[in-house]
Amino acid sequence: MNAGVKNEAIRCLHATMAIFERQLRYANPDVPIALTVVSPRDKADAIPTGYDLYLSSGGPGSPFDSEGTPWGVAYSNFLDYLYEAHDKGREDAPGLMPICYSFELVVMHFRVARLVLRPEKKFGVQPQYTTAAGRNHPLLAMFKDRIFAFEHRSWDALDPDAKTLAALSGAVLAAESRPDVHDKGESITSVHIGPGIESTLFHPEADRAGIHAWIDKPEQEAAFKEAYGNLTHERMMRTIAHPERIDRAHKEVIPGFLRRHVNRLAPVRGWSLIPEPLARATRPPGTGTPRC
Repeated sequence: MNAGVKNEAIRCLHATMAIFERQLRYANPDVPIALTVVSPRDKADAIPTGYDLYLSSGGPGSPFDSEGTPWGVAYSNFLDYLYEAHDKGREDAPGLMPICYSFELVVMHFRVARLVLRPEKKFGVQPQYTTAAGRNHPLLAMFKDRIFAFEHRSWDALDPDAKTLAALSGAVLAAESRPDVHDKGESITSVHIGPGIESTLFHPEADRAGIHAWIDKPEQEAAFKEAYGNLTHERMMRTIAHPERIDRAHKEVIPGFLRRHVNRLAPVRGWSLIPEPLARATRPPGTGTPRC
């Protein structure tokens, strides 16, 4: 969904997939792996079905730009296809993780919250506060009450619809402020829709090198200080350097999503499980082709 715009997020996603592919191959050395990259917005690439795992990236622009476009209609159909596969109880239903712009498309398509243009862009490393559901969901449970992650967005997702989420077997997993405080804003920043769609408005793929490539630019540093102040900038730089914050989000959120869904599919596909922490599986390699 990056519409052909080169950025650090795409590099980070490729790096995450390269590491995960090695882990998957370690547990299943004889299983072929197919990795396909598509760009629907600028190249009109079709989203292929028949894959096991999907990552849907962030991107520029307004999510409302998708309305009525061929790629927007195709993406909505893809979301329905994936949700219905899980809703019908298909054991081989794929997993999807939409990020930032893709999160906004998910929120808009399933009507689980209102998308509202912010008065100013929110950017930099920011805390995300887990909800009760988030602290019990495997996507974010390991972070307890908060996770530090990179944000770069112009939209808020406000007033989550509890009835709609419940009907979709979904829940809000995180928000930009602690419950009932709203001192940092009122947007939700993570949701799951059924068991197959786990989504974040923030960027868990961002690694330390990628964040530095952005924040070390003089114009970005100046913009952050103007928006949030010198003290907040100092705190952010300490957070980036902290080994249990940015690095942990990068290493646990998306890799954990990938590992859990591969292990969910393993009995159906005949694969060996990917252990945590990684160790060579003792069961003979299975058959099938995990496609990401």
